[in-house]
Amino acid sequence: MSDNFVRIEQAYQARFPQSANLSAKAAGIFPSGVTHDSRYLLPFPVYVKEAFGSRKITVEGHSLIDYWVGHGALLLGHGNRQVVQAVQQQVARGTHFSACHELEIEWAERIQRLVPAAERVRFTSSGTEATLMALRVARLVTERTKVVKFVGHFHGWHDLLVPAAYAPYTPENWSMPGVTPGVLSDLIAIPPNDLASVERVFRQHQPACCILEPTGGHWGLVPIQGAFLQGLRDLCSQHGVLLIFDEVISGFRVHPGGAQGLYAIKPDLTTLAKILAGGLPGGALCGRADLLDALAFGNRHGRKMKHPGTFNGNPLSAAAGCAMLDQLADGTACKRATDTAKKLRLGLNQLFSRKSIPWQAYGEFSMIHILPNTSGPASLEEGFIPHGGDYRLLDAEQPAALKHAFRAALLVQGVDWFGWSGMTSTVHSDEDIAATVSAFDRALDQLYDNDVI
Repeated sequence: MSDNFVRIEQAYQARFPQSANLSAKAAGIFPSGVTHDSRYLLPFPVYVKEAFGSRKITVEGHSLIDYWVGHGALLLGHGNRQVVQAVQQQVARGTHFSACHELEIEWAERIQRLVPAAERVRFTSSGTEATLMALRVARLVTERTKVVKFVGHFHGWHDLLVPAAYAPYTPENWSMPGVTPGVLSDLIAIPPNDLASVERVFRQHQPACCILEPTGGHWGLVPIQGAFLQGLRDLCSQHGVLLIFDEVISGFRVHPGGAQGLYAIKPDLTTLAKILAGGLPGGALCGRADLLDALAFGNRHGRKMKHPGTFNGNPLSAAAGCAMLDQLADGTACKRATDTAKKLRLGLNQLFSRKSIPWQAYGEFSMIHILPNTSGPASLEEGFIPHGGDYRLLDAEQPAALKHAFRAALLVQGVDWFGWSGMTSTVHSDEDIAATVSAFDRALDQLYDNDVI
């Protein structure tokens, strides 16, 4: 297989020679030459110089249809006119006042109008910071220490929530290098979509909070349905456990009010980022007023959670965030991105069926997941979940060589796919979808002809 991958690698290197040169330079500066784990790619990642709409332009001048969409932040695509204008106007006025400003109020008011649980808001600089804050607030208010999460759910890279975020999902693999046993002992990781396990853990450990991605781990790789969310809401209320929706990705993407707006289920706390800041850095924790009072001076809890942060609610992110939220408030943007993803999932499954390749495309809303080497044919039925939703099969590690060969082959064909998954935006067109299916067709032929699949 290694010899076969060499031929794919040669085509890739011929297509992206300037990226190869830049990657060689980066290798002497950054660990493994990258600044985000997901951008690591063999033989090297592509380098992008500009982006417009649904396209990225590499340093070689090649156009790529983009399904990373800013790691999920760019629901309106690259270079949205209103967002660009808002940022241009604000950058001339100032990027950092080290002071309160009107835009932070306007930004938070938009969140309150859209997100049902947002009685109070506190800004951070990232989603990781928002989930870190959520846990500390929960512990301060409840005076409990344990935290419940679901295996396969990602909530940022900080110590307490990164364990059990990646396959393989056996207890001996939950620990993470650099995370101490003492920290790990406060985390309880349980299988997703299992209310019986939730109730058992709540009774046994009396945790402070339970946090989850409300559309399922790794943005719907293992989907979660509304009935489970309602059952979880009921159990949290019964046992005095704070329910935290991590809507860093689902917030404003699946519905203007996030998953909680779609399913009419109100969590106690909500973490936001990505779309929230219009493509600039920014996050937030929002939720019940009595809980966020933990951040207030002279609060009812008698103890204040300390929270500085140099770029919290900065004017530039606030300007971009306001422009973004204004454009998606009526739900049209969410629906358009969702409809486009449905077309792409159907087109890919038709392709897999026609080629008799045991791969499947599935997912919900504007998110698409590719599952290679499945046990059955691709389903053309929207809403189908492979393997009955078994997280051990849906979120299993795929061979590294196949992963790198697949991504490299797609990039040669003009598609930048986010690992095994992708997200659509409002600006992905029918032409983009048709071109993407054709690119998959050619890439699969390349993998097949070289005995990679």
